[in-house]
Amino acid sequence: MKQIVISRHGGIDVLQMQEKDDPQPSTKEVVIDVKASGVNFADILARKGLYPDAPKPPCVVGYEVAGIIHQTGEDVVNFKKGDRVLALTRFKGYADKVCVPMTQVFSIPNSLSFPKAAALPVNYLTAYQLLFVMGALSADESVLIHNAGGGVGLAALDIALHIGATPYGTASSAKHNFLKERGLHQAIDYRTKDFEKELMELTDGRGVELIIDPIGGKNWKKNYRCLRSTGRLGMFGVSTVSGNKKGKILPFLKLLSQIPLYNPIPLMNGNKGVFGVNVGHLWHEGAKIKIWMENILKGVEEGWIRPYVDQTFPLAEAGRAHAYIEDRRNTGKVVLESE
Repeated sequence: MKQIVISRHGGIDVLQMQEKDDPQPSTKEVVIDVKASGVNFADILARKGLYPDAPKPPCVVGYEVAGIIHQTGEDVVNFKKGDRVLALTRFKGYADKVCVPMTQVFSIPNSLSFPKAAALPVNYLTAYQLLFVMGALSADESVLIHNAGGGVGLAALDIALHIGATPYGTASSAKHNFLKERGLHQAIDYRTKDFEKELMELTDGRGVELIIDPIGGKNWKKNYRCLRSTGRLGMFGVSTVSGNKKGKILPFLKLLSQIPLYNPIPLMNGNKGVFGVNVGHLWHEGAKIKIWMENILKGVEEGWIRPYVDQTFPLAEAGRAHAYIEDRRNTGKVVLESE
């Protein structure tokens, strides 16, 4: 099989195609012929050495794939060779074959292509946890979606609209028309305007009940100030650390200096809540993930879950895919396709 290996930490040139023996399943695993692999910002951080959870290089990253079952272990009963499936992978997704526990595999609805199926697991599970599970968003509330044009952002927009909430979002101006066509209530250009000031004006000084933020840094304090009473701040990333080109230590030191202290007393007096989400730390909660994923797939069939793939790249051109995301050129998901 072919894999894209992070040979060492660094730029896109460290991503190298290598060949390895095909994986063999244990009794409760399946081998998937991968047709599409999702690319996530965590993969870029791993390549740069800024993602603590990633294996040390040389390693293969990738959290999600879609394809056709090639082989099953002897105890696998729910799937057979030839089935179209998507799967959550604990790394190793940048490959044309991957071995996965059967509990992390789901059938693909007939309406979905392989690239769109690969766009579902990480983005939509993250958004589902942020809005439905921990954010408890309701129809009479409003939400601010940071990076609304990204993969999680579009997933969160789908879910917010399904709930009936009012969605606001930050994005570069080039993405505003697309986001409004997808149903965003108001878009804020974070590059030219202060999102805090704009949001408070748009909401007549009230703020919103839920904010989801993958950026971190100075955003955290500003987000908290934008929360209405009973508001919740959901944090699911710190992409701000990736923009610094002066090594690994400086961005983390800067981040530490910007981390707010959420004291229980002000939280109680302000009637506000703060929580964090990292789907990559929920491997021990397979029963929960199964329920969430099944609800998402049901949403696909009902038409309110609409995975959007901005661009596909051949597996061998994973470096170009990383650069495309780092340049903030993508609207929605970026996917690698195997031959």
